[in-house]
Amino acid sequence: MANVADVLIIGSGPAGLFLSAVLAQQNLSVKGLSPVDPAAPWPNTYGIWADELETLGMSEFLEHRWRDAIAYMGEKKIPLKRDYGLIDREKLQGHWLQQGSQYGVSWHRGKAVAVTHSAKLSEVTDENGKTYLARLVVDTSGHNPALIRRMPALKPVAYQAAYGIVGRFSAPPVEPEQMVLMDYRDDFLPASEKQLPPTFLYAMDLGNDVYFVEETSLAHVPGLSMETLEQRLHRRLAHRGVRITETHHVERCLFPMNMPLPDLTQAVVGFGGSASMVHPATGYMQGAMLRRGPDLAQAIAQTLSDPSATPSEIAQAAWQQLWPEDRLRKHYLYAFGLENLMTFNTVEIQQFFTTFFGLERSQWAGFLADTSTLPEIVQAMLVLFGRTSNPVRWGLFSSVFSHGNLLRRTITA
Repeated sequence: MANVADVLIIGSGPAGLFLSAVLAQQNLSVKGLSPVDPAAPWPNTYGIWADELETLGMSEFLEHRWRDAIAYMGEKKIPLKRDYGLIDREKLQGHWLQQGSQYGVSWHRGKAVAVTHSAKLSEVTDENGKTYLARLVVDTSGHNPALIRRMPALKPVAYQAAYGIVGRFSAPPVEPEQMVLMDYRDDFLPASEKQLPPTFLYAMDLGNDVYFVEETSLAHVPGLSMETLEQRLHRRLAHRGVRITETHHVERCLFPMNMPLPDLTQAVVGFGGSASMVHPATGYMQGAMLRRGPDLAQAIAQTLSDPSATPSEIAQAAWQQLWPEDRLRKHYLYAFGLENLMTFNTVEIQQFFTTFFGLERSQWAGFLADTSTLPEIVQAMLVLFGRTSNPVRWGLFSSVFSHGNLLRRTITA
């Protein structure tokens, strides 16, 4: 059937453009459905550890690279000794669009509102009643997906929130040519506000006297408001005698950290935020998306090679590749870590991260990127528990009782 695609991609953000390109390279016919132009500029910045892109052979897509990334925990300055980079959004987006076009990906404008499945095909209907046929539908439309069903929530959803500014300043907000991953100093806050949810500065020198500064809440229920973060950012800058002289771009980010996993029995597959691929304890997703996409595309192509495979059978193979048992177990362990982090006050979180970044680099880097095995994560957590402060140790110990269900799922997932 000429109008039937092998795969229909819902959504044209980074996850959608990337997966459509790698699927098409598997000699599959791929169509995309998006409510916005796939070439519309991506609104948010994407930071990533440089070695993650190097491993994938994608270093050319770094717009900036910093060799002296640091963190501040209280007055303690921690050299991270690991390169950090900022993705060139325009270049990467253009690359994936060009790749998709080269391999025959076609994009259609519309918002998916419904899907039905038969023995051979899935049919997606958009808001105007137009239908699209495919052997498999992959929803990449983000944290509030168009078609994906989720499992019941185990915990209230925690959100990472950030308010940032790209611009020029009366004085450098960070040291020239430097990238600050986390600045948890709270000396700019009056004593009455030090018990409020901790936030940190994420900042970088972009060159030519332009800086990016962003006040960030790692995770909180409910998510901190943009007004609170904006106010804290201005107060932090003012405390250091810095004011904004030019604003080139304002960034507002709010995304869930512990969204329930998708229903892994459904006949629509998710990828990216729709598949709950955000790291529950850190918020990172881009590296995992880039690593896992090719294997997912290969699993889909292999199952589609059977002309008798049903949409449900194709989806099950894809879900199994995306969320195998060991990855599910790690997900719940990370979620347990998130619950711990949200209970810490500023002093405790400073103590936690001081110990965390004092681990072997392979341990903390593997934890942040989700490249460590489950035994390696457990080993790192045990080392951290033994080295950290008594208040943090007590908080971690107490969580075994208050959030033990997440640990049980680590064992039984």
